[in-house]
Amino acid sequence: MDRRQFLVRSLSVVSVAAVGVLAACTPTREDSMPSETETPAAAPTTPAQPRRVLVAYFSRPGENYYYGGRVTLETGNTEVVADMIAAAASVDVYRIEAADPYPEDYEETVARNVREEDSDARPAIAGTLPGVGQYDTILLGSPVWNVQTPMIMRTFVESVDLAGKTVHPFVTYAVSGIGRVEDDYTRLCPDSTLGESLAVQGEEATQAGPDVEAWLKRIGL
Repeated sequence: MDRRQFLVRSLSVVSVAAVGVLAACTPTREDSMPSETETPAAAPTTPAQPRRVLVAYFSRPGENYYYGGRVTLETGNTEVVADMIAAAASVDVYRIEAADPYPEDYEETVARNVREEDSDARPAIAGTLPGVGQYDTILLGSPVWNVQTPMIMRTFVESVDLAGKTVHPFVTYAVSGIGRVEDDYTRLCPDSTLGESLAVQGEEATQAGPDVEAWLKRIGL
């Protein structure tokens, strides 16, 4: 074999070897696809947004019922409970106030409430109503008057759009418990979801902290 033939044959051997190496290093379509046992990388998740909660309450200070007698309150019982809720949970608060304030005298307030019920009145609310579109959950607070919601609460729920909201009533009462309040809101808010209620005896409002916190926990707040 002369020198020229030797060089040609040597180059042929090197070329074949190089092709073999490249073939071994180049992935086939089957090699480049994940196997059935491989777990694809998890897609990033977006943290759940916290619920926006509004506490809207009506409360009356002044002369109140107290174990069969009367006591004068600087802060109404329902406001006491609303303050406890605000201290324990992340909420916005709106106080419902009558444009024509209710009397300080207990008996005069009872008489006015009877007149409003008999005429199916909607007492005017002072100031500007809150926008509720940003809220998922509404906590509606009031005393129980004559076994039902005060008529001013009807003014409120009929004046704002609670459709699609979850509504949780909380009340303070003298002897009736929650009375017909849940039935009232079921009828007044047909497009809302009525959640668990809280009823606190008015005379025990200042000691209601544990009950308020347990209720908030049960409803996810």
